[in-house]
Amino acid sequence: MKFLIAGLGSIGRRHFRNLIALGEKDIVLLRTRKATLPDDELAGYPVETDLAEALKKHKPDAVVVANPTSLHLDVAIPAAEAGCHILLEKPVSHSLDRLDLLQKAATKSGSKILVGFQFRYHPTLNKARELIQSGALGKILTVHVHWGEYLPQWHPWEDYRQSYAARADLGGGVIVTLTHPLDYLRFLLGDVASLWSFNEHLSALELDVEDFAEIGLKFSSGAVGGVHINYFQRPGVHKLEIVGTDGTMRWDNADGILHLHKMPAPSAPIRTCRLLPLPKHFLPPMDSSAINCSLRRPNTSLTSYAETHNPSAPSPTGSALCKWRWRHMNRRRRRGW
Repeated sequence: MKFLIAGLGSIGRRHFRNLIALGEKDIVLLRTRKATLPDDELAGYPVETDLAEALKKHKPDAVVVANPTSLHLDVAIPAAEAGCHILLEKPVSHSLDRLDLLQKAATKSGSKILVGFQFRYHPTLNKARELIQSGALGKILTVHVHWGEYLPQWHPWEDYRQSYAARADLGGGVIVTLTHPLDYLRFLLGDVASLWSFNEHLSALELDVEDFAEIGLKFSSGAVGGVHINYFQRPGVHKLEIVGTDGTMRWDNADGILHLHKMPAPSAPIRTCRLLPLPKHFLPPMDSSAINCSLRRPNTSLTSYAETHNPSAPSPTGSALCKWRWRHMNRRRRRGW
């Protein structure tokens, strides 16, 4: 099987190595600009600079689209028209323009297109999906993803300001670059019914794209949640939490471990009463009379009454009780209570 790899940056090199590891040797490389990485590992493989010529000359069976996001469709549409199967790096594009042309070309030629959302193949996320579908968490109520990384540390060999992730003209920005959670949440929980997003450039990083986004989601199932992504967090983190009626699931991409916390079986409620401490000068000692006096408004009847040690004594009411209350308390203050 013959492969054409379009784009020889970090991800293009990774696809190249993966194909080699899988035993594939018939690989053609397409580049349109000078690489920022050494070319030693590419020695011995044909390199083309014109897509149309490469498709005509080498007739590849499949094309790996690994160039900057804004240039994806410039390769994917001609490749589909040529009948090539396509592994397309995420996202498909930075905008909706021309997506219909890609769909028409693939339908006409029979090309198969796979978008590189590799988290769908993560073993623990597949286990999470299995547990969710089995009802282990009960009804899913909420979900949250937090993914933050420091952009200048992604590619230490190049100026981050020149990377595709940092430039609007190359289709950068944190939303389209860290778009994986928006895909794997649909993989786990189904279709999204509605969403909103608040995003902007918050940090001191030199970018012309957003470096932060807070995205709210409501799923067709009724579950709600959010995705937080940013370019400025140190140390980086990528975590997922899903809460259901019967338990909570947590996953950390750092170790790939899935934690399932199940709720204990319901038991009879235990009722407790906790009294807040009150100032000593307000309430008398426990062995003295207890006073409970409250008025709705001036000159209205009391909503409660005072109980004394003499249960046969008549309960004072109205203003008489209030006068009795203050005389009673002042007497205690003078005695040092």
